[in-house]
Amino acid sequence: MTIMQTTRKLLLAALALTALGALTAPWVAHRLAEGGPEAQPRQITPRGAFEPSEQNNINVFRKTSPSVVHITTLDVQRDLFSMNVQQVPHGTGTGFIWDEQGHIVTNFHVIQGSDLFRVTLSDQTSYDARLVGAFVDRDLAVLRISAPREKLQPIAVGSSRDLQVGQNVYAIGNPFGLDQTLTRGIVSALNREIESLNRRSIRGVIQTDAAINPGNSGGPLLDSVGRLIGVNTQIYSPSGASAGIGFAIPVDEVNRVVPRLIRDGRFIRPALGVTAGPPQLHQALRLPKGVSIVAVGSRSPAQEAGLLPFSRDRSGRIVGGDVITAINDEPVADLDDMLSILERRQPGDTVRITLWREGKTRQQAVRLVAASE
Repeated sequence: MTIMQTTRKLLLAALALTALGALTAPWVAHRLAEGGPEAQPRQITPRGAFEPSEQNNINVFRKTSPSVVHITTLDVQRDLFSMNVQQVPHGTGTGFIWDEQGHIVTNFHVIQGSDLFRVTLSDQTSYDARLVGAFVDRDLAVLRISAPREKLQPIAVGSSRDLQVGQNVYAIGNPFGLDQTLTRGIVSALNREIESLNRRSIRGVIQTDAAINPGNSGGPLLDSVGRLIGVNTQIYSPSGASAGIGFAIPVDEVNRVVPRLIRDGRFIRPALGVTAGPPQLHQALRLPKGVSIVAVGSRSPAQEAGLLPFSRDRSGRIVGGDVITAINDEPVADLDDMLSILERRQPGDTVRITLWREGKTRQQAVRLVAASE
């Protein structure tokens, strides 16, 4: 098609549009003069009262959301040309207000790898935070902010030992950076086991189908009256988004660890003063389930109590020692079991240890001491 032909087609189209406008203009003017059909907003149908379940959702959120915070971890970067130093966001997560002193509880993995933190309250005021303490074995950390006491609404603390599969639960968090999001579900299962960042087992974990996504970590899992029953920590999902399987650290565990982090700045593990043998030793010697002792610390409680380690004689043969099979009548299947039981005690407590040696069983009282770093 030539330029002349294209120009002619455009002119004809323009003339056609002009003619159409001339024909329709009188009709439009007539309709405006007469007034068009009624186009008023529809009358609103009264809603009525909320259903009891809806009202409870609303009540839980209103009661608890002031206790939930948004945590931003920060990195310090230096401008290549100006050499100015600035703080840039590194990651985000959720936490909640523990007490009126400004302590904030969250997951360790939320703050891992950063030294600078900013906490944003529900009223959108922000405060710099410092790390008080962390316990990686339970994926828990405590921050502290200096905020006016009237802005600090501690979360109501419940219990996890009496939870029932099927009861309603709520999660409040900041998934994908979206502040103050409420999701609802049920307790799907109890006594699950997950791994912490250092590969220690976290036991007694709550499984829920309440939607938990990246950014919810460190936020509260609540019961139907808004009490804390767990700290949302992990999801099971190939895609990384909620697939209806989320896990929360039970509040009884949180209530045991957090006060010690606040008091000591770290979790001081009670210890017996023994070194555990590898699983291969159990298999090779066909020992009963428990923790075989391969070394006893000098002047340790274990040495004072007469615990005997496995050893070798001059000819290289293994000389039988003690295997810890229970503590305070709680069975000990392996080292992780023993550590979990001891973590529920304090340095200075006395525990009763069941020991197996060469087919014979005895019990021995041992006073715990603080584990050395």
